[in-house]
Amino acid sequence: MKVTVIGTGYVGLVTGTCLAELGNTVFCLDVDPAKIEMLNQGGIPIYEPGLKELVDRNREAGRLIFSTDVAASVAHGEIQFIAVGTPSDEDGSADLQYVVAAARNIGRHMTDFKVVVDKSTVPVGTADKVHAAIAQELATRGLTETPAFSVVSNPEFLKEGAAVEDFMRPDRIVIGTENSPGGLRAREAMDRLYAPFIRNHDRSLHMDVKSAEFTKYAANAMLATRISFMNELANLADKVGVDIENVRKGIGSDPRIGFSFLYPGTGYGGSCFPKDVQALVKTAAQFGQDLQVLRAVEEVNQKQKHVLVDKVIARYGKNLQGKTFALWGLAFKPNTDDMRAAPSRVIIAELIRHGARIQVHDPIAMPEAKRCLALDLTAQELMSLSFHEQPMQALDGVNALLIATEWKAYRSPDFLAIKQALKDAVIFDGRNLFAPELVQEAGIEYLGIGRQSEHLTT
Repeated sequence: MKVTVIGTGYVGLVTGTCLAELGNTVFCLDVDPAKIEMLNQGGIPIYEPGLKELVDRNREAGRLIFSTDVAASVAHGEIQFIAVGTPSDEDGSADLQYVVAAARNIGRHMTDFKVVVDKSTVPVGTADKVHAAIAQELATRGLTETPAFSVVSNPEFLKEGAAVEDFMRPDRIVIGTENSPGGLRAREAMDRLYAPFIRNHDRSLHMDVKSAEFTKYAANAMLATRISFMNELANLADKVGVDIENVRKGIGSDPRIGFSFLYPGTGYGGSCFPKDVQALVKTAAQFGQDLQVLRAVEEVNQKQKHVLVDKVIARYGKNLQGKTFALWGLAFKPNTDDMRAAPSRVIIAELIRHGARIQVHDPIAMPEAKRCLALDLTAQELMSLSFHEQPMQALDGVNALLIATEWKAYRSPDFLAIKQALKDAVIFDGRNLFAPELVQEAGIEYLGIGRQSEHLTT
């Protein structure tokens, strides 16, 4: 099939590339000429395991086209995926200007039937706005025969760091279509597109458009709630002398609960959970409903990003002048270079503003981190921050080590070498990456998230 994907950000590039890998001819449109030039020259604007190899293979095979030509993109695909950014507006609602602009471009250039798919994460009712934008553009063209179209909601459920696998082996494919002849035609087109995924097991969930839009927000809100819930329990565990790891195993073994997203840490970040929780709260407010649980989820998460700094201050005091700390991990999660809403940004800024110097390492995210931290910090504050190519290099001359991202490269370090490098032999483990017993056996003081039980500290 011929498919157009509008937007070559995280969702658009993964979606377009994976659909091309299945044999479709995919036209990827972006308004950023520099990004298109990079993709055509063999570069890639994001880090995602396995993605570059797929992009290269399908671009060379002619199944993956990158261009800024809007008219050509509309002419190419019967199915038009809108996968542009939906950042949070100042009031927390989703900013739909890029979605509406993409819809207008489709209406401005289309000459035959189109299935217009909202792939971006958008609030309930967005499909109606997309439909109206396309119809408005068609009306201004004065056509003797107006081409038909149908708007579909097909939300993505991709985890950064495992997006290719998630797309190629989906646990569900949510397709929301209109109750109309065009909607039936759109459903048939989407079923043809996703046929390779449902030959052995039908993973498609067909529903109305608004329910599909809501499903995406509800899923992310549920996962964010589990994270914040576990973080609150971990903070209490520190107070009452309980090892939260034992608690996690105890409750996760209940099949009604499970283990996913029950790992305490320094809070969630990235491009999805923070803005999607805010957007759902804002949507509810527009309808006169107060989502108290989700407001609390967001509040807990914001506080959790400060927990590791609070532990440092409790150990060293508020004045950190003359202290230097190493921080391992900058990306909001492993296997990505995404720094959006990353807890490391809060940790670094706070420690520097308390007078500390910070030496950091990340296997992948340092280029993006340099760009983001330059926005967070003043020129003077940036002088207290240094980047190091190897984890152990970041330990040179520091008082203690902080863990902010649970990269596999950090899981089995030489604790004796770490002890020799650290002035104070202290590790603040913001992701509970290490077994406390192993750290303490090496003569290092261990401070995790909810792991300060009497058993561990005696």
